Amino acid sequence: MAFLFSSESVSEGHPDKLCDQISDAILDACLAQDPESRVAAECFATTGLVIVGGEITTKASIDIRKIVRQTIKEVGYTKADYGIESETCGVLTTVNEQSPDIAQGVNKGEGKFKEMGAGDQGLMFGYACNQTPELMPMTLVLSHKLVKRVAELRKSGQLTYLRPDSKAQVTLEYDEDKTPVRAHTIVISTQHNPDVEWETIHNDMIEHVIKTIVPANLLDENTRILINPTGAFVIGGPNGDAGLTGRKIIVDTYGGWGSHGGGAFSGKDPSKVDRSAAYMARYIAKNIVAAKLATEVEIQLAYAIGIAEPVSVRVNSFGTAANDRELETLIKENFTLTPEGIINSLQLKRPIYRQVAAYGHFGRTDLDVPWEKTDKVAQLTNGLR
Repeated sequence: MAFLFSSESVSEGHPDKLCDQISDAILDACLAQDPESRVAAECFATTGLVIVGGEITTKASIDIRKIVRQTIKEVGYTKADYGIESETCGVLTTVNEQSPDIAQGVNKGEGKFKEMGAGDQGLMFGYACNQTPELMPMTLVLSHKLVKRVAELRKSGQLTYLRPDSKAQVTLEYDEDKTPVRAHTIVISTQHNPDVEWETIHNDMIEHVIKTIVPANLLDENTRILINPTGAFVIGGPNGDAGLTGRKIIVDTYGGWGSHGGGAFSGKDPSKVDRSAAYMARYIAKNIVAAKLATEVEIQLAYAIGIAEPVSVRVNSFGTAANDRELETLIKENFTLTPEGIINSLQLKRPIYRQVAAYGHFGRTDLDVPWEKTDKVAQLTNGLR
């Protein structure tokens, strides 16, 4: 039976995404000087003000205020009438060191157990499917590409009236095999200068964004296209809505397909399994689908604070694999799932995080990130023989 499914994305100028990028820019700055940095950097942004708080233990010497202003500038908030401007906004910081009670459970050789343990309890999910070459849900892939295209048109100067904040939402119709067959509704809301007509924005979004991103075979005369449906979007970014790090966890992951354990990514160093184990779960899921052992799969990993090995590993192939329990055994045989093993196998102590803080952490064919590699395909295929 056919069904509809929707996913959304937001641009780098969205207030929450601005905060994610600031948090990850701070993380990258720490890791660039000290790969052993422990970072939990949180950011809040509102009209004319950014507040950075959290826990950072590092040998790095960084200028947080400078990082904040540079990130805001790169995103595009460079004019006072945007409500926040990189050179003049207030920047407050309140940062402490990591709790020693947590540190002793993570530091190798300390705490109750001698292995490097997880930095917290929690559950993480990874997902992959064969809807797109990226092995990601098509609703999310298209949503990301739409807002990224809007940002490209703004930064290139092709559409001079655009401002940094934008959102997109894509609803596709699927057949009973979960194959996308048509675009049902496409929504784009983009911030703009006050002197541009709605009709101009509407026509430009269709011609220069939707028609260049959405495959023509998915568009038909019944596709509903909604551009700035309130009629105007002049006030945006942190001036329109306060932003917070970690508030776009579904945008960051799978657009509502599959499950989510609730942990955000940005601003967290890889000792935090919220981030590193979620990356490993995606890596596992993508390799399983790339190996054609399933057409859709979700991996759950769960950890206890201070304990190295996951307390559980679960595979759900939604009936597309021969045996989910065999896949669980295969995962344990071919992937190292301790925090230290994840960090080493995916090389996560590098400054690679700011680049994924907007437009999704997964399915990024435009970036060389280790959790998107499919280098375990042969190993997994041979393991089932």
